[in-house]
Amino acid sequence: MIGGKAEAVDNVVTSNTPWIEKYRPKKLSDIAHQEDVVSTLAKTLETANLPHLLFYGPPGTGKTSTILAVARELYGPKLMKKRVLELNASNERGIKVVRDKIKSFASLAVSSRESTPGYPCPPYKIIILDEADSMTKDAQSALRRTMEQYTKVTRFCIICNYVSRIIDPITSRCAKFRYKSLSSEAMISRLETICTAENVRIHPEVMPALVSVSGGDMRKSITLLQTARRLVGPEDSLRAEHINEVAGKIPDDAVDYLLKACKTKSFAQIENATKDIAAEGYPLDQILAQLQPLIADDESMTNIHKSKICIRIAECDLKLVENADEYLQLLDVLSFISTTILEK
Repeated sequence: MIGGKAEAVDNVVTSNTPWIEKYRPKKLSDIAHQEDVVSTLAKTLETANLPHLLFYGPPGTGKTSTILAVARELYGPKLMKKRVLELNASNERGIKVVRDKIKSFASLAVSSRESTPGYPCPPYKIIILDEADSMTKDAQSALRRTMEQYTKVTRFCIICNYVSRIIDPITSRCAKFRYKSLSSEAMISRLETICTAENVRIHPEVMPALVSVSGGDMRKSITLLQTARRLVGPEDSLRAEHINEVAGKIPDDAVDYLLKACKTKSFAQIENATKDIAAEGYPLDQILAQLQPLIADDESMTNIHKSKICIRIAECDLKLVENADEYLQLLDVLSFISTTILEK
């Protein structure tokens, strides 16, 4: 009876597990579309002599999954819990965290008696710092000193999106690996495997929609797939509109409506279109993201016009970060598009 209860609990935990964790690669060879990184690290694992690592690239491309897979192959699932410290540097990014959490863990000696049969279990620990480009310069400087002092018993894996935000003294001490955005083929292959495992029925247009709205981010595409599945239920088939709905994608007709208003060269129509879109509550950053490719593909505009408009869109995006009013910014961009089209 007790065993039956335990099995039932395990089934509930498995069913409630987010798919991004449930289908996270467990082995280094399972990492998709990062052949150069995987092959280099696989050779490093043969000697178990791991250097400090720096992974950088777009989100959702397998950076964290890679180092977790490496740690699992070094220590095994049980010892990994003792030997690996994972911190999200965007939340814990101050110098106090470096001095307290990181330094205290890095300074701990590793017991030679602890080992897992079948795993190399090298005599060092691993500290994973995710989103390290959010760390302050002072915290990074303190981290550099910690890396120097405890390098015999601790290896660091620095993970970031923008390597330019990591100070040179840290980058020079790490083996750097750049992660590429995942190809459509790699994403679709992985998503199809998940759909088969979870018995998700989909229409043919679903996969291209997932790839489009996620922008090469595997984590985002898997999350959208799971959310859409819960939206429609296990019995119905997923369609592209379900993916667009959970992703918050603005209908193409709405974005086309804005561009057409600009081409009328009437400020009254531009203002009415802005009010209509604002009334729908669509976020401006998403409007700009979908408007830009329409501008780039519009054959009625010259390349100079497209360049000027894209620069204005980028400036608007920056102002949104600085808490500018969305309605006024959209009106400004649309008015600028209209006046730019009038130029010869």
